[in-house]
Amino acid sequence: MQKPWIAHYPPGVPAEIDIRYASLCALMEDAFAKHRTATALRFMGARLSYGELDEASQRFAAHLQGLGLQRGDRVALMMPNVLQYPVAIAGVLRAGLVIVNVNPLYTPHELRQQLVDCGARAIVLLENMAHTFEAVRGEVPVEHVILTAVGDMLPAPKRWAVNAVVRHVRKLVPAYSLPGAKRWRTALAEAGAYAPVTLGPDDVASLQYTGGTTGTPKGATLTHANLVANVLQSVTWFGPALDSIPKDEEPLLVCALPLYHIFGFTVNLMLGLTAGATNLLILNPRDIPALLKELKRHRFHFLPAVNTLFGAIARHPAAKEVDWSSLKLSVGGGMAVQPATAKLWRDVTGCGICEGYGLSESAPVAACNPTDRSDYTGTIGLPLPSTTIAILDDAGAPVPPGTPGELAILGPQVMAGYWKRPDETSAVMTQDGFLRTGDIAVMDEAGWFRIVDRKKDMINVSGFNVYPGEIEDAVTRMPGVVEAAAIAVPDDTSGEAVKLFVVRSDPSLTAESVKAFCRQTLTGYKRPRHVEFRDDLPKSGVGKILRRALREG
Repeated sequence: MQKPWIAHYPPGVPAEIDIRYASLCALMEDAFAKHRTATALRFMGARLSYGELDEASQRFAAHLQGLGLQRGDRVALMMPNVLQYPVAIAGVLRAGLVIVNVNPLYTPHELRQQLVDCGARAIVLLENMAHTFEAVRGEVPVEHVILTAVGDMLPAPKRWAVNAVVRHVRKLVPAYSLPGAKRWRTALAEAGAYAPVTLGPDDVASLQYTGGTTGTPKGATLTHANLVANVLQSVTWFGPALDSIPKDEEPLLVCALPLYHIFGFTVNLMLGLTAGATNLLILNPRDIPALLKELKRHRFHFLPAVNTLFGAIARHPAAKEVDWSSLKLSVGGGMAVQPATAKLWRDVTGCGICEGYGLSESAPVAACNPTDRSDYTGTIGLPLPSTTIAILDDAGAPVPPGTPGELAILGPQVMAGYWKRPDETSAVMTQDGFLRTGDIAVMDEAGWFRIVDRKKDMINVSGFNVYPGEIEDAVTRMPGVVEAAAIAVPDDTSGEAVKLFVVRSDPSLTAESVKAFCRQTLTGYKRPRHVEFRDDLPKSGVGKILRRALREG
């Protein structure tokens, strides 16, 4: 297959990558050795060096081995971005076990569903979520529980102060009872000798559960080879931007994305470790004032986020108090970056958003705009090195440039399949190894790709395909509109009609004024028949708007 996009790669970016590590463990251990005294993580004013991360993760790996866990057993991690999370990730992998990242905001029903599906034998969870696990403990296969608190890896006396504030002042830890649970600090202190495990490319590293935006969550089985490949692809692609950081400054990546999400896991944590950079862990990215207060303390260079987070930061008055001059690269993914958000972000920060594309099943990055382009393109850019993207019709045949079809990905980052779901796997994998994503896209003659919408979110009005993303992009250009989401609703005349949900900053905005704006920007069958205002829109843990929840609500 021809790859016209390679002609547009930035200078120095190769068409293929050299996958030089057999496992994520080998990649991390190389980073620990090369950057031993450098800072790997910052959190609440504390730092953890590469050497300290190495030693703590070895102790945690030894603790897990001492529990009798066997190679390939699954360990669930249910925490926000605290220092313990990267230590646990490295420890689980180094013990020869499999990471199962869990959204800490899950309800008991959602948690039960995931723990039963993956068969996790152990769980590490923040005590703030312990009551959720308590509610399902008797219904899940988990045998070992490790409990931790927000400040557990901060130096004393700050550790005591932070934990006291969380527990007693803010009362953020609901009552729970988990007899037999081990405390994090005790687990590390009592760990025995660590026995190194040799892992290969085909060993499973993580079960990354999809967000469930199109149905029941499924575990994408990501091997060490999948994740190593995507980390190296990302380092290669973003390398020029990282290389532009002044040599006398600590390369600092803002980790506002949750580490339980594959975007934060790969593009923040693993990319940062591989590049010898520092990740600034943000505990709660929804607390925009606290996030901006933290940014004011640092010179930071790399900020991955989703559209909603970029918009929330840029709209906040305190954003003008942050020194954005050191920011080299803002990477958007997880959902489409809307033009209005991209413009606002550039106006406030002086830095454009480099939009990419990926999903849990591709570990996650499949395509991205070149980092040497500062303008917003409205595309997802070009396939990464060693990646092929095809646009397919319903029969699986490639369509000509400019024709919408389903985006399919072939590359070393594509998952091994869905955990214990061969039928689901065969439904998305083609005979020649392409992953059918369910996203509708077009490719131009030069090899640039643009997402039109999700196949399952498409609205059919009188036989015409209407893509919600196109409507949402148009409406969010209207002054006074903060966010919008479009869904299909039944209609006696046209079969389906467009219903639009709008979050407004201007209370004088009316349904009729929104419809009038749409009459100026959208052809007749694409215009919303119904408009409903909401204070907010339902979102996944990473900030992606959940159209399914709107349809079900």
